Amino acid sequence: MPHPVALPCYHDTVRAEWVDYNGHLRDASYMLIFSFATDTLIDLIGLSDAVRKARQRSIYTLEAHINYLCEIKEGAQVRVDMRVLGHDAKRLHLYLEMFSGTRDEPVAAGEQMLMHIDTSGPRGVAFDHDVEARVRALADAHAALPPPTFAGRVIGLPVGTQHHRSGHA
Repeated sequence: MPHPVALPCYHDTVRAEWVDYNGHLRDASYMLIFSFATDTLIDLIGLSDAVRKARQRSIYTLEAHINYLCEIKEGAQVRVDMRVLGHDAKRLHLYLEMFSGTRDEPVAAGEQMLMHIDTSGPRGVAFDHDVEARVRALADAHAALPPPTFAGRVIGLPVGTQHHRSGHA
């Protein structure tokens, strides 16, 4: 079912060099595709290559979390939908869902925390006004969407099921 709000998206095809020994998209390649998708979003918010060079600005990834939901194989057509979950003066909380072919359910979901960087430092800096306005517009539009299914998840085993290795052979 299409979202009532148009989401920025990225399209690609699973390449042979992204596939592992099981014939499936390699785990690191999901992040690669999400990274390419993030590049699309960076351009959309006004940080094209020319602007990044002229202003000495960029976006760095501070943290990423991926949920692998379904295997996909070489040649699969993928689409990554992106939405801004939140932002502050210099950071962006991004949610991504990867779809394959005509599947309605995502094959992967991810979150990323991104930071706006002055590359002459490098150091984190506030978004320039024009970029911040685009980020805010996206975040405002995406706030109307239902909560993302796989956002905010934590990795861990339920308490009481964990077995710790003592370090003794």
